[in-house]
Amino acid sequence: MATAEQTAVALGNPGSEEFRRAAGVLGRVGLTQYEARAYIALVGRGVGDAASVASSSGIPRTSAYKVLESLAEKGYAQPTGGKPILFRPTPPLDVAETLKGAIQEVFEELAELHRIVAEHGEPQLVYLLSGREKVTTKIGELLDRSTRTFILTTPQVAELRDELGKKIQNGLKRGVQITFVTSALQKVPEGVEYVARENLLATEVLADGEHALLAAPGLDACGFTDNPILTAHLKQFLEVILESRPGAPGA
Repeated sequence: MATAEQTAVALGNPGSEEFRRAAGVLGRVGLTQYEARAYIALVGRGVGDAASVASSSGIPRTSAYKVLESLAEKGYAQPTGGKPILFRPTPPLDVAETLKGAIQEVFEELAELHRIVAEHGEPQLVYLLSGREKVTTKIGELLDRSTRTFILTTPQVAELRDELGKKIQNGLKRGVQITFVTSALQKVPEGVEYVARENLLATEVLADGEHALLAAPGLDACGFTDNPILTAHLKQFLEVILESRPGAPGA
């Protein structure tokens, strides 16, 4: 049986079973394959630029810098400056604690939701979609159907911001109040209200307070509903977030 030290050393080899297993686990908590491979390589190096991380992880050099930027946006790395720009990994145990906290919060909310639905004895009426393209298309459809408000809570703001660009502008022109809840220092389209919140894991949408969607971290699956019990629960949760932002009444 391999020792912990031997297993750790094997992680430094992109072709090893240990490397593939670790990348697979990271993929299940929201990283793409390139991001997972880059993070493992970055941990193994301690610090690296795009070229060195590409070499160590086996990802295309042309994609490496964008991947490292995405890791930094998700809290897995920090740029240290310099030319070329160097990145340091967020300590793995710090990442694990953040993920555990976020997962615990989500499942506590789901447990409360389960209790509420059971008490009311109503069918859950949740429709499921699988596949990233279908999930992002559904988010776009909810935005297109919004007439009053559209709230998007997500750690994937850069990707969704670009994919929903035209729909966001059309919504604003229709007078829809659009709010993004995401991590600090993120770019949002002009006219969109921005609320900073750290340690987000899932992507949630509430359109007009009537249509709700909850997507997995990697946006590869989602559930959506117009069931009044379920949408009311998500609306209450998001109102707590919005009311606690700096400058909000009572904050």
